[in-house]
Amino acid sequence: MARIAGVNLPDKKRVEFALRYIYGIGPTRSAAICKELGIPDAKRVFELTDDEVLKIREVIDRDYQVEGDLRRIVTMNVKRLMDLGCYRGLRHRKGLPVNGQRTHTNARTRKGKARAIPGKKKVTK
Repeated sequence: MARIAGVNLPDKKRVEFALRYIYGIGPTRSAAICKELGIPDAKRVFELTDDEVLKIREVIDRDYQVEGDLRRIVTMNVKRLMDLGCYRGLRHRKGLPVNGQRTHTNARTRKGKARAIPGKKKVTK
């Protein structure tokens, strides 16, 4: 099992897909890393040599911010917005959608499980 940026990559998956398990590396970046190092599309993680794993690790450390550093940066950006008291910061603080989505219906992921309001019954005719 290859360990890159503190993440254990699954052995049986293709390298391009396994790299996506690292926070901050998506489809485009994983494809670019494989292309830069000349790793074939069909190669699986367990087929990688120690030298190839080392090269992948070096490229990621050199060119990309991933895992802990990236999470810290994102958290600091959100905290900065909240401290400023700008509209986006207030939405983060209240736990509501930030980018203009509707909240009358939907937005359950952000708002949490629906709670019943006492005394409010639906009137049926």
